[in-house]
Amino acid sequence: MIQVDLSNIRSFVPEDWFTSRQGRLEQARAMLEAGNGPGGDFTGWVHLPRDYDREEFARIQKAAKKIQSDSQALVVIGIGGSYLGARAVVELLKSPNYNLKQKNTPDIFFAGNGLSTDALLETIELVKDRDFSVNVISKSGTTTEPAVAFRIFKNLLEEKYGKDEARKRIYATTDAHKGALKGLADAEGYEEFVVPDAVGGRFSVLTAVGLLPIAVAGIDLEALMDGAAQAMEALAVPGAENPAWQYAAARHALYTAGKSTEILVGYEPSFRFFAEWWKQLYGESEGKEHKGLFPASVEFTADLHSMGQYIQQGQRLMFESVVRFQESLGSYTIPNDPENVDGLNFLSGKPLSFVAEQALRGTLLAHVDGGVPNVVIQALRRDERTVGELIYFFEYACGLSGYLLEVNPFDQPGVEAYKKNMYALLGKPGYEAQKAELEARLNG
Repeated sequence: MIQVDLSNIRSFVPEDWFTSRQGRLEQARAMLEAGNGPGGDFTGWVHLPRDYDREEFARIQKAAKKIQSDSQALVVIGIGGSYLGARAVVELLKSPNYNLKQKNTPDIFFAGNGLSTDALLETIELVKDRDFSVNVISKSGTTTEPAVAFRIFKNLLEEKYGKDEARKRIYATTDAHKGALKGLADAEGYEEFVVPDAVGGRFSVLTAVGLLPIAVAGIDLEALMDGAAQAMEALAVPGAENPAWQYAAARHALYTAGKSTEILVGYEPSFRFFAEWWKQLYGESEGKEHKGLFPASVEFTADLHSMGQYIQQGQRLMFESVVRFQESLGSYTIPNDPENVDGLNFLSGKPLSFVAEQALRGTLLAHVDGGVPNVVIQALRRDERTVGELIYFFEYACGLSGYLLEVNPFDQPGVEAYKKNMYALLGKPGYEAQKAELEARLNG
């Protein structure tokens, strides 16, 4: 199970940093388990690893096998929680270079998560001469970025295969009952999977939203869900030994002690998109009512040679949460150089993982000495069970953290502000008055 090392925060927080929050943590736990706290209608993820739809789970695996058999590439269309979780798991378990590796599974491309013409054209160029399928993920079907991308790739499929064959290559993950994409999927006969009503997008990676692309990459879904289920059982037990309680309380204690930024630190390049998923999870859950830690991320040791200077000696507004995988998947021994040009023969014969471990330990101490506390989150290895545990750990701790902060961790009202302005400036019907006002401000 995930373990949390808090030894490097103790000099930055009061002695009662945990005990003073224990009662509120119990209240938060009870609200999550019962689904009766603020945003409780969106806590379906809490028991999901136990209660997920087995029939749909089997259909996901069957669809993944079909895509593997008839497609050289899968284009996953979605934004925010509709793609970050899947990409996080694929890169962490398979590689950020997944599409470059020799394998018997399709390449996976992510589209509809932005509005860059150049990025879209590049993805089209990469798939147009290959057999490909599309997984479009949207609860409504009207979010601008994925809706525009789906129009384009749907058209490409129909031009390439004809309308009848194209519909067999489109998989729609959407609302069970309503919405533009649901209506289109029903009319066209696309295979459909469900975005559960009780699970918000940023908590949806262990639903069909994330599981279909993850399965297409050849990742063991049963092991992933088993890891999440083990974490669900362990983290439901209240008390000071609960690692999610420890992490949530530490974050809140450091926040109230004046730390306004949390930096998630990974030491594996494959962890980059897991950190992107984590940033949405915590930023969208806590960043409201002018409250919340600002979530940032770095990759060490690479970023020690860029951001390391600021972390060591810049404004003392941050703490680090370091995710450490205790076991590498492979090993490499540092060779001897007879000339010893670099002066590193004292490392000859040592595994590279030994050097990495000492870099981690030395960095922790240097940053604490520089006024940056750190929390170390220890996971066993980069395999499906551990990653399932890690996903659920961060989700559960996020729910606790939001309730400690006294916000609703499951809504995101601020996201709509930019959309309304964008719709007005694009000339969407019904936004005429707002369009004139905004253009006057922009042109004034």
